[in-house]
Amino acid sequence: MYTADPSDRNRLVDQHLPLVKRIAYHLMGRLPADIQVDDLIQSGVLGLLEAARHYDPAHGASFETYAGIRIRGAMLDEVRRSDWTPRSVHRNARRVTEALRSVENRKGREAQPAEIAAELGVRIDEYLKMVSDSTSARVLSFDDLFDGETDGEGRMPGREPGPLQALQEEDFHKALAREIERLPEREGLVMSLYYDDELNLREIGEVLGVSESRVCQLHGQALMRLRARMTQWSTETSVHRRRA
Repeated sequence: MYTADPSDRNRLVDQHLPLVKRIAYHLMGRLPADIQVDDLIQSGVLGLLEAARHYDPAHGASFETYAGIRIRGAMLDEVRRSDWTPRSVHRNARRVTEALRSVENRKGREAQPAEIAAELGVRIDEYLKMVSDSTSARVLSFDDLFDGETDGEGRMPGREPGPLQALQEEDFHKALAREIERLPEREGLVMSLYYDDELNLREIGEVLGVSESRVCQLHGQALMRLRARMTQWSTETSVHRRRA
């Protein structure tokens, strides 16, 4: 492990404290309303300290890039540890995923909201609330789609996965990219604005000319659709990993 002089580590931490605040305030627009920015900053500082202790310039990444990964990961870990989500929300998310997959397998095309609601045996407004609740309850990342089977740590500089895992992750991301391209146009646009452009739901609503709650519904439905379509891939990969 690379070890820098303590004074160098302290200098790196002091120089990059503004990065912690910048990431914290950026995440606040993408997290449940009860999350406190001070808690994110506190966790982010711990991530920054870890980054300063473990950073090795020989791996090629700049310290700011490496630290940004560690800071954001520490903040999201804190949010996950304080998860307030009722079990019923997680249960409904699984029900929606299963219903969506059943409809699409049966019809061989994109499942429409009314069809998913009918499959669940609920009104359309109840279905949309289930989707919105699920979206606002989770820390939204692609890894979270699959119940946290990967923690992102293996993708950090200096912690590269083994050849088999790397190949599986590459195949996974290719498959996921294909499914994202197959999303309905508006769902795909929301995903692009949220993950690629890193806009929050309110900003996306302004771009699309719809309410924030409508963006939340589109976002949640896109995530459920991806989860439903990728479940078989994720299950098969988990089996291969256990056998490896």
